[in-house]
Amino acid sequence: MKIAIGSDHRGFLLKEELKNYINKLGFDVKDFGCHDEDTCDYPDTASEVANKVSQGHFDRGILICASGCGMNIVANKFPNIRAVIANDVNIATVSRAHNDTNVITIGSKYVSSDVAKNIVELWLTSDYEGERHEGRLNKLKQIENINFA
Repeated sequence: MKIAIGSDHRGFLLKEELKNYINKLGFDVKDFGCHDEDTCDYPDTASEVANKVSQGHFDRGILICASGCGMNIVANKFPNIRAVIANDVNIATVSRAHNDTNVITIGSKYVSSDVAKNIVELWLTSDYEGERHEGRLNKLKQIENINFA
């Protein structure tokens, strides 16, 4: 599985830790920035990661900013993206099982490094349940077809 990861300056340190952890889990990860703690704008990085996942170049994306909110808003502007703020393990796993999320956003201000690693690992290894959820995802696709046509 190919993972795209990105952050703004507030998520940089956590992103660096998560990159190494994701590699240790055996996943391919590509960093789309930022590359230091200098102030930058979250929409730039979030757009790049979401676009790559949207187009199918990467299987999933992980975005980190202070709250997870800004990155999430940007990611969900792209077709084929189902992003969620995953600041706890339960949201991360249920979002995979029920919503087939392909992008998570994490708030570095609210999530410790250890919790973030647990969130990422469980999210990357959780499966979509399908079946009863499939109809809802089809409705999402219909909405995308109208709004992104």
